[in-house]
Amino acid sequence: MFAASGVTRTYNTSPGTRTVTSLCSNSHGRRALKFGQVSFPLSPETTRDPVATVVAPVHMTGFARRTPMNVVSVSSGFVAATSEGDKVPTEVLFAVAVASCGAFAFGYHLGILNGPLGQIALDLGFDSNPFLQGLVVSSCLAGAAAGSLGGSGLADSVGRKKAFLVDCVPLLAGAVICALASSASMLVFGRMVVGLGIGLSSALVPLYISEISPTHLRGTLGSVNQLMICVGILAALMVNVLIPATSWRTMMFLAAIPAAVLGLGMTACPESPVSPTDGDAGQKVSWDEGFASKGARIGMVLFLIQQFSGINAIVYFSSAVFKSAGIQSGALASAAVGLINVLGTVGAASVIEKTGRKDLLKLSFAGMGACMLTMSLGLAVPAAASISGILSFVGTLAYVLCFAVGAGPVPGLLTPELVGDRVRGTAMAMAMTTHWVCNFAIGQLFLPAVGAVGVAGVYGFFALVCGLAVAYVDKEVPETKGRSLGDVV
Repeated sequence: MFAASGVTRTYNTSPGTRTVTSLCSNSHGRRALKFGQVSFPLSPETTRDPVATVVAPVHMTGFARRTPMNVVSVSSGFVAATSEGDKVPTEVLFAVAVASCGAFAFGYHLGILNGPLGQIALDLGFDSNPFLQGLVVSSCLAGAAAGSLGGSGLADSVGRKKAFLVDCVPLLAGAVICALASSASMLVFGRMVVGLGIGLSSALVPLYISEISPTHLRGTLGSVNQLMICVGILAALMVNVLIPATSWRTMMFLAAIPAAVLGLGMTACPESPVSPTDGDAGQKVSWDEGFASKGARIGMVLFLIQQFSGINAIVYFSSAVFKSAGIQSGALASAAVGLINVLGTVGAASVIEKTGRKDLLKLSFAGMGACMLTMSLGLAVPAAASISGILSFVGTLAYVLCFAVGAGPVPGLLTPELVGDRVRGTAMAMAMTTHWVCNFAIGQLFLPAVGAVGVAGVYGFFALVCGLAVAYVDKEVPETKGRSLGDVV
């Protein structure tokens, strides 16, 4: 990716930067960032980190002495250097937008079966088989777990950009197979193929965004991943409302659009600065080595806590909760939850660089725990029976809002920040595999748990998990706000 020793290669800056730069090797064989005829040595960590700070030791036209500069990209034919207050280069924003199409597809596929599943079962002849209906839904989760397992090896062997292009294949093929399905088995197969693509996306999108984003905006841009998942879910709910269930094949075909945009757009995006040609980045990293990384272990624990804090149970149970408050429309209930999730994530993106990841996580889990405890007591205490419906209604919306501002976006943002270049791909794969396995487990265990201890008991357990999460984050999770990727590890 960089010029060999003694050779200078010139790169054009992106729009909005202040000078033409080049990346070269200086007389000591070290990589350097060059402004005109003056070059500044860069450490190996800096050249791999697109957001490291370079301090200019001399005065140049347009630059004050010792002006901090952010190297915002050193790949795909350009090196962009901006001062701290400058706008993010268009190339970075474009790349984030394109990569986020994978997150949108993730959310859309998770939400699209909520409305038409009954009609699909009727059309394909398995309406009297609840096991097959459940398999249609859960097969996507199984495929996602497998996809996230393979995500690290793919990204580290061929690079992030090519991995995205590979990811488009199952996302496109799975959508088409589902749309053309003529039997339950064909539909299950299509959902498993889609799941492979979702699993790859869930690991690749936060990984890529974290590596191409400037330090001072990495939290905000990293939150776009979770935001687009929420937008994808909300879009699926809107499609459920606008398109009749009998046209479910059209809904499946629509899922191919974000996959196509991802594939076409990624051809014009820069490669991540952490490419497989940089040092040992292309060498395979074992899971044993991944487990040895504290950052990877923290990522896995955060996703385990995220899933066992009750978010999927809340979404699953939201229609019943809303009905208890007098709102009979299941679609309206789901849309309300989806909208709150989107608004909360937007709020998180706007404050995460000021508040910090750690404090936002603690506030989020504390709020979620308080909501769960309130709903649990409302259901368990006889004296609160008359207001249990409204408590559950308000508590559900408040819980989703608390989740959206911290526990939703932060784990996916924080995990790639806590590990070095060599382990980052594997760490994301381990974290997302934990996510999908726990997601599947919650789906299987929730109803049996409700049958055994009641909704109040299950909500009480979720409140306890949230309390433990606050203590864990306070003790184990470091703050990464304002620190370059090279500084964190």
